[in-house]
Amino acid sequence: MPPDFLDTLNTAHGVREAQASRKKSALPIWPLSRVRVWQIVKRIMIEAGLPDAPHCNPKGLRHGFGINATVNGVPLHMLQRWLGHAQLSTTAIYADAVGREGQDIAARMWG
Repeated sequence: MPPDFLDTLNTAHGVREAQASRKKSALPIWPLSRVRVWQIVKRIMIEAGLPDAPHCNPKGLRHGFGINATVNGVPLHMLQRWLGHAQLSTTAIYADAVGREGQDIAARMWG
């Protein structure tokens, strides 16, 4: 994390102390669970007027981001880091979905 950004977070949230105490306990810096973040993202997607479809969910949004990044030429190793994939082979799946057929399928999915 860039030092300037960490300074800003530290000023607003006391991140440095939280990081130091986290080593002593298993408490997260912010009290957000994975489920709570999913709920927040889903609510925002509904407020944005996205259709209620099986693939219109936070995971679908993540996959859409991955495909869009690949279509727009983001190198796979950077996308791997952004998505938090341990293996580049996991990220490479997005490269397989950028052809015309994959774009047509994605367009039908998002409707």
